[in-house]
Amino acid sequence: MLVSQVFDAGLAGVLGLMIGSFLNVVIYRLPKIMERQWAAECAELAGKDLPQAETFNLVLPRSRCQKCGHQIRWHENIPVLSYLFLRGKCSACSTPISPRYPLVELTTGALFFYCVWSWGATPMGLVWCGFSAAIVALAMIDWDTTLLPDSITQPLLWAGLIAAALKWNNVPLADALWGAIAGYLALWLVYWSFKLVTGKEGMGFGDFKLYAALGAWFGWTALVPIILMASVIGAIIGIALKFSAGLREGGYVPFGPFLAAAGLTAMIFGPQSILRSVGL
Repeated sequence: MLVSQVFDAGLAGVLGLMIGSFLNVVIYRLPKIMERQWAAECAELAGKDLPQAETFNLVLPRSRCQKCGHQIRWHENIPVLSYLFLRGKCSACSTPISPRYPLVELTTGALFFYCVWSWGATPMGLVWCGFSAAIVALAMIDWDTTLLPDSITQPLLWAGLIAAALKWNNVPLADALWGAIAGYLALWLVYWSFKLVTGKEGMGFGDFKLYAALGAWFGWTALVPIILMASVIGAIIGIALKFSAGLREGGYVPFGPFLAAAGLTAMIFGPQSILRSVGL
C-alpha cells in the first residue's frame, strides 16, 4: 500500500513539474494576451485598424530568449534539469535565466505530490492538483502585473462548486455556494467602504473573484481563517519589502498572492488550524 502511494505521488510530482513548466508560459503570456485584446477592443471602438501582429497565444510562437531571440530547444526545456544543465543561462547569449522558472516548477511538483499523497490518485486528489496549479498561476500573475485574469478565477470558482456537488472536496454544496457568495460580497463591501472614505481603490475586482473561488472550495466557514492568514502574510511581506526598499512605485502590493498563499495553507493544514495557530 505504501509503495503504491509513493509511486502515485511520485508520478504526480513529475506531472506537476511539467505542469509548472507550462504555468511559466501562462504567467508570462496570459497578461500580454489580455493587453493585446484590450488594445484591439480600444482600436475597434476608435474605428482604427491595428497592424497585423505575429500570432501570440499560449502555444505560438515557441519559447525563446527574451534578449537574443534564441528559440528554446526541447532539451533546453526540461523542467528544472535544463536550468541546472544550462547553469541558469541562455545557451546562445549567456543571459541569466530567472531562478523563478525552476522554483515555479518545483513548487507545482511539490503541491501535486502532496495532493496525491494526501488523497490518492482519486478524483479528490486530482481536483486539488488542479486547484494548486490555478493558485500558483494566479499568485505569480498578480505579483507581476496586479491582474487576476477572469479566465482563471472564474473557472476556479465553478470548479469548486462542481467539486462540492460531486463530493470531491468534502465541502457540502450549500457551504460552497454560500462561501462563493459571501467571499465575493465581503471584499466588495470592503472595496466600496474604502473608496467612499478615501476616494481610492484599495483592491481590484479580481480579488473579489479569487476570494469567492476560495469560498467555493473551502466553504463559508473558512472565509475568516483565510482572510486572517492572507492579512498576516501580507503584513509580514509588506513590512519586509518596505524595509528592503523593495516596494514598487506607489508602494502598492497586490493582495492576490497573499489570498493564494492562504488558500494553499488552508488546503495543506485545514482552515480551522489557522485559527488555532493564533489562539482563536
